[in-house]
Amino acid sequence: MKSTTIAKTLIAIATTLALGIVPKVQADDKVCSNSTLNGIYAFRATGTLVSPQPFPGLIAIVGTQTYDGNGATSGSQTVSSNGNIFSENLSGTYQVNPDCTGTFSFQLFPGVSINFFFVIDDNKKEIQVIQTDPGAIVTATARKQ
Repeated sequence: MKSTTIAKTLIAIATTLALGIVPKVQADDKVCSNSTLNGIYAFRATGTLVSPQPFPGLIAIVGTQTYDGNGATSGSQTVSSNGNIFSENLSGTYQVNPDCTGTFSFQLFPGVSINFFFVIDDNKKEIQVIQTDPGAIVTATARKQ
């Protein structure tokens, strides 16, 4: 009886280890580069800006962002900042790492940029984003069109 229990336990451990290894191997197979982001993505962002941001308060943004596959990006967005609505065009650069994470930044106007960290997911169709500037608590999701 004890040898049967030990055998079942060993089989359970081996199965658990094998199942744990398979997803890891699949995750390591994904390789990204700047060319992974190529095309138009629609996005929605929400959050809060606090000091030292120049206009603290709630923020919501909807827009599109185009990636050229070579590290340049542009977009347009409509912003609600504390209920004040305005639209703007953006241009910037991005860098994708082999692990499908990356960064991008937009120049709002000379000398002022906003910066982001992102993760590419959903089979490279979606991007999860967080703004990385002090005083910005803003997250976004972008979906390839």
